[in-house]
Amino acid sequence: MILVTGAAGKTGKAVVKALAASGARVRALVRRAESGAAVKVMGAAEVAIGSFQDSAALARAAAGARAIYHICPNVSRDELAFACAVVAAAQAQGVARFVYHSVLHPQVEAMPHHWAKMRVEEMLFASGLALTILQPAAYMQNILGGWRGILEDGVFRVPYPVETRLSLLDLADLADAAAVVLMNDGHAGATYELAGTRPLSQAEVAAAIGAALGRDVRAEAETVDAWEARARAAGAGEHERSTLAAMFRYYAQHGLAGNSNTLRWLLGRAPHDLTEFLSRVARQKI
Repeated sequence: MILVTGAAGKTGKAVVKALAASGARVRALVRRAESGAAVKVMGAAEVAIGSFQDSAALARAAAGARAIYHICPNVSRDELAFACAVVAAAQAQGVARFVYHSVLHPQVEAMPHHWAKMRVEEMLFASGLALTILQPAAYMQNILGGWRGILEDGVFRVPYPVETRLSLLDLADLADAAAVVLMNDGHAGATYELAGTRPLSQAEVAAAIGAALGRDVRAEAETVDAWEARARAAGAGEHERSTLAAMFRYYAQHGLAGNSNTLRWLLGRAPHDLTEFLSRVARQKI
């Protein structure tokens, strides 16, 4: 049995699906009972319900598991506390194998949620667990947040310059890599940076979107303040807005570049490129 925490989110669902497809029995930890049906559809054999603040629920979720894949909610202010709680449950239940879902370049203090994941990595090194750390780049799926505007206006809008270069990763490839390190020996003690593409400018991303849709799409930069106003109107909280705004400001200065060689080696195939991903999306969305 493999326990996946944070299983109700898009990453958790993808990892559950990949593990189930690889023949693993998966227990999915979700916060709310109503999320159970969705992870069952992904292939979860069991659903555990409870929060990261509930030590008894974490102990029940970890009981009998041989490995844990830990995902914290995105930009959580409690990243370290939640990871400590899951590690404590793993240690109490004798679960030695632990895979942590981190982020590409957690060393960057200017991005608070990246820096929080570095603090978790530091804690995990002292935990005594058979540890693997995955550090994924930004998902290609993030493009879909602006898909409606792309279809309506032909504009791919980003809160940093269109020249900004980011390496991207298909979530499906991340999930397959997670299944590889959980289902096979030889990955304990490893930290793997996971990127699927070379660093792409936002103009290149827009051009790829346009090619997939068969129409002109242009990249357009908006200010971080404009993005924050839209995020506030959509209900995003202050911590989420400020954390992501800090990330966008870092991107504007430095981008975020990764290398696909590690992912290619783990998967035993080429990672999905952006054209392949967008072609798949275009077929589904049109």
